[in-house]
Amino acid sequence: MGAQWKHKGREANSKAKAKLISKAAKEVLIAAKGGADPSTNARLRIAVEYAKSVNMTKDTLERVIKKGAGLLDETVNYESVTYEGFGPHRVPVIVECLTDNRTRTAANVRGAFRLGQIAATGAVTWDFDHLGSIDATGPAGADAETAAIEAGAQDLEPGDEGVTHFYTAPSDLDTVRKALEAANWKVKSAALVWRAKNPVTVAPEHRAEVDAFLEELDEDDDVQTLFVGMK
Repeated sequence: MGAQWKHKGREANSKAKAKLISKAAKEVLIAAKGGADPSTNARLRIAVEYAKSVNMTKDTLERVIKKGAGLLDETVNYESVTYEGFGPHRVPVIVECLTDNRTRTAANVRGAFRLGQIAATGAVTWDFDHLGSIDATGPAGADAETAAIEAGAQDLEPGDEGVTHFYTAPSDLDTVRKALEAANWKVKSAALVWRAKNPVTVAPEHRAEVDAFLEELDEDDDVQTLFVGMK
């Protein structure tokens, strides 16, 4: 696992789904600051697709876009904050947050890292590549390598249930996504990610400890995404 860490069973119950929608709403709010029209705002377009994938209602999505774009009488004070560190057994972790209270977020994240070690900026990211990541399934008989070349992706790897992970330069994410869709690939997600260059191997007897640490971070409402360098 060299990219985004996902909570096992996150979509299994209504409380978990509500948390996914909350995280999607924050991403849409931030993205909409760059404009309310997804056709001219690539980050918003990607955020909207994610919001739809977690079943945010149309009315809610439209309101969140307007709120983020400043079209309603409500202010949005969320900002992006990133933390780096090492979890149990020296597992490298990048924690991306969206918060309206940096002090609260810093305290919560540092509290979770009592089980590891929080690090200075750059201490972990140097060993990760910052990439665009697209998860997609192809039409019958499609060749993923050919699709990657034609769409302009830099790399790819097979995923579960017929999904292919395509990797791009960050600036090419939306262009490659559109090219894959034009070639009849069904895009499930598109996002900027951190992909570990040298993921560490965690012994089976230590895996539960690492997962518990990551779950504690993931449960924090301010934590948006976790990237983990772990096999």
